[in-house]
Amino acid sequence: MLERMRIFSGNANVALAEKICANLGVSLGNANVTQFSDGETRVEINENVRGMDVFIVQPTCPPTNITVMELLIMIDAMKRASADRITAVIPYYGYARQDRKVAPRAPISAKLVADLIHSAGADRVLAMDLHAGQIQGFFDIPVDNLFATPVLLEYMRNSYKDDTVIVSPDTGGAERARAFGSRLGASMAIIDKRREGPNEAQVMNIIGSVEGMKAILLDDMVDTAGTVVQASRALEEAGAKEVSVCCTHPVLSGPAIDRIEGSNLKEVIVTDTIPLHETARKCKRIKVLSVAGLLSEAVRRIYYNDSVSSLFI
Repeated sequence: MLERMRIFSGNANVALAEKICANLGVSLGNANVTQFSDGETRVEINENVRGMDVFIVQPTCPPTNITVMELLIMIDAMKRASADRITAVIPYYGYARQDRKVAPRAPISAKLVADLIHSAGADRVLAMDLHAGQIQGFFDIPVDNLFATPVLLEYMRNSYKDDTVIVSPDTGGAERARAFGSRLGASMAIIDKRREGPNEAQVMNIIGSVEGMKAILLDDMVDTAGTVVQASRALEEAGAKEVSVCCTHPVLSGPAIDRIEGSNLKEVIVTDTIPLHETARKCKRIKVLSVAGLLSEAVRRIYYNDSVSSLFI
């Protein structure tokens, strides 16, 4: 029934692409994505895609510039090979934090990358937990922005049943925390912080009660872990009996793992939108949940032109 579907992957997250293919009962497309000796990305598509419905699975995660170029060149290769429709499946959208001008002469890099993906030849984008929902408007093609909430909630309901408070690490994530808390039947708190610079944050105070509660810090990503570690200390000082972190995208760059290992965090719950690097895989506090089932269902519905809206919860 999926004879016109072809799923390919760059080098960013082959394991996730293979899980999606396994769920759909199709084989991963045959493509070589390598580099010339000078670092140029080289792509070879080794099977016919003429008239096919092509899905390219490629989160633009570290090394971000390389994974972005792999995605763009693969899209271009499919377009020139006469694919009927090309969907860029981007579980993690890099450059999403640069979604507005925060200073004079600053770029809006999230818009630039969106333009590049469209210009390369993509007909549609399937993303997950975009850092800012308005990024969908940066594209001139349809964008389906899924949420990892169903996967995360299932685990949370089984592991955190009583005396739980969902904590947003900043005011911008309050809506996400409120929606998550209402589905989990938990209360909510917000951490008021002042960001001093990129990847730096200073916790100011906590809005809401966390005393005697199991606090769960909820965010879309954890990068250097500076924010969540400072927040966990503030929550502990405010009387929380334990603190965990729940996020979709485990970027975990720089000193992130050292900070997590040296913190009071009970566990860090993440998904496999980004593959863990070697150091992160050794961290016993990190629990990885798979979003392959959610993504594969979205891919199936896009292929059959069915509604995807019921997945937006």
